[in-house]
Amino acid sequence: MSQELNGSQTPTNPAKEVVNLKRKDYLNWDDYFMATALLSAKRSKDPSTQVGACIVDTQKRIVAIGYNGFPRGCSDDAFSWSKPSDGISTDPLEHKYMYVVHAEANAILNSNGTSLVGTRLYTTLFPCNECAKLIIQSGVKEVYYMSDKYAEKPTFRGSKRMFDAAGISYKRYTPTRKQVIINFDEIIQEELNISLDMKALKM
Repeated sequence: MSQELNGSQTPTNPAKEVVNLKRKDYLNWDDYFMATALLSAKRSKDPSTQVGACIVDTQKRIVAIGYNGFPRGCSDDAFSWSKPSDGISTDPLEHKYMYVVHAEANAILNSNGTSLVGTRLYTTLFPCNECAKLIIQSGVKEVYYMSDKYAEKPTFRGSKRMFDAAGISYKRYTPTRKQVIINFDEIIQEELNISLDMKALKM
């Protein structure tokens, strides 16, 4: 016959306390997504400004990434990376602005038809007015950015005006840690050490 357990009694088989060995210094979600945008920026060949973007859905899944660069088929060596202030040429056809696809636009185009409605975009630089149009039209609802160094330029002031009108929230992101180090050699060295340990055990 079963007996009810009251406050003065203890169970005959108390649950064993679990020792939690979970690592404490893991990346939080926002740092992870912004770090992905920063890593994407490393792919850019732009000599002055490398920008990366990462789009995340409501389930915290990365659905697209992008960086600033030339369109497919337009060689990074054949088209100019110069800008007017470089003093190399006064011909607009010799300036990068004619050809570069921005990181945010590339991320949206790289979504391969996935719906971006309700998503969040992480970018290393606040979007220009042209990218803002694409962000709004694609359904992105939140924008997190690291730098807003061109905030006073009309093209970026126009972005904020459109975001405000369309109800797109935007916020400068402050990371919780100063750096994220990706060390390929650490993995290689770890495998080497394990291999040496295994050899030593067999001796």
